[in-house]
Amino acid sequence: MDTAHELRDIAADWVAIGEPAVVVRVARAQGSVPREAGTRMLVSTTCCEGTIGGGHLELTAIRRARSLLAATMTGGHALEPSQEHFALGPSLGQCCGGAVTLEYAALDRVALQAWPVDAPRFFLQLYGAGHVGRAIVRALVPLRVSLDWIDEREDAFADIDPGVSRIRCVSVDAVEGEVEQAPAGAFYLVLTHQHDLDLRITEAIARRGDFAYLGLIGSATKQVRFFRRLAERGITPEVIRRITCPIGVPGIEGKEPEVIAAAVAAQLLQVASAPGLASITRRPAERAGSACLHHQSEST
Repeated sequence: MDTAHELRDIAADWVAIGEPAVVVRVARAQGSVPREAGTRMLVSTTCCEGTIGGGHLELTAIRRARSLLAATMTGGHALEPSQEHFALGPSLGQCCGGAVTLEYAALDRVALQAWPVDAPRFFLQLYGAGHVGRAIVRALVPLRVSLDWIDEREDAFADIDPGVSRIRCVSVDAVEGEVEQAPAGAFYLVLTHQHDLDLRITEAIARRGDFAYLGLIGSATKQVRFFRRLAERGITPEVIRRITCPIGVPGIEGKEPEVIAAAVAAQLLQVASAPGLASITRRPAERAGSACLHHQSEST
């Protein structure tokens, strides 16, 4: 299990089928600890979902949760919330050095209602469903990102699961028209199969000017050519300097789609983690949801 959002979905499924389980939550965290306060893990008699950081702490928490489950199942009484405090070094021999208080509670509708849905790290419009685009999407799926994935080719998403949480696949004829649908402070990646299309999309984003990140796939030569053309079309030097091309954290060798995707995912996380970043992390409410949408222009 990769994200808090998907873990909550599993919790809802377990509640619906009546699966007995314990929610282990990091109630307090002090100093250097594996996971922050609010992190949750689900423990049933047969499996675990999520993680509170691994190591001896997690193993101890799983044993404790299962002992509480066994006691309630044999004793016929409800599982009452309880807490347990750990000084990670002295108590468990972990080198983190901090302290953690864990809370154990029954997984039920009350626990589910108290479980917040975390906001996405950022909203991204990704243009292009080729090999690199697909690799980037695969890299971003576990990272709690709200993503509009856009391509003019209707068959580009034929083998894509439309139920993947937080991802919308959008097929349109004039893809650059989707730029205006993004919220202020959005992230953009432009990596289509045509250079002239890349230029039109990049120009539309640059004219908005309110992007938190604008990445354009390509070489240093492409950067020079595109930046010159954008300047000729009236894009200011200040905006052009904010465009990232080539994309991905520097210093990583390799042109394989998966290598590029790892470098790009790391760069997006760096930008999203920058102090003071005022990006809007959700897509507009009227466009929310996971779906594969196919729009046609009026001319077709």
